[in-house]
Amino acid sequence: MTNLLGEPPETLLPPDPGADELDAGTDPVEVVRSHPDSTAAWSLLSERALGEGRDIEGYAFARTAYHLSLDALRRHGWRGHGPVPWAHEPNRGFLRSLAVLATASERLGDDAEAHRCREFLRESSREAYDALVG
Repeated sequence: MTNLLGEPPETLLPPDPGADELDAGTDPVEVVRSHPDSTAAWSLLSERALGEGRDIEGYAFARTAYHLSLDALRRHGWRGHGPVPWAHEPNRGFLRSLAVLATASERLGDDAEAHRCREFLRESSREAYDALVG
């Protein structure tokens, strides 16, 4: 049976407010200080903390990135599902937040949340899932 309603349109976020500074090599801590709404910077902080074994901090940073991302998605027409393409660079903060929140949740023993985040990532962008989770 064919879905006559079609798929929801792709959601394309505007550039991350901290993207230029991150691209220039500014430490994500400094980027968050000047752009607390930078999902990319929060995601990078989470990845760093998890890499250093600071799982609680990594989880908190990932959760912050995730919630900021959901707010941005909703402001730009996302209605709770639909494609968020990896190829559109500004979407990567959101997609990365899902991957890092899955890892952080798993480290804290919340396997159900880790699974939910990975499935959300896969449904949002298979390309992102392959790149970030494998």
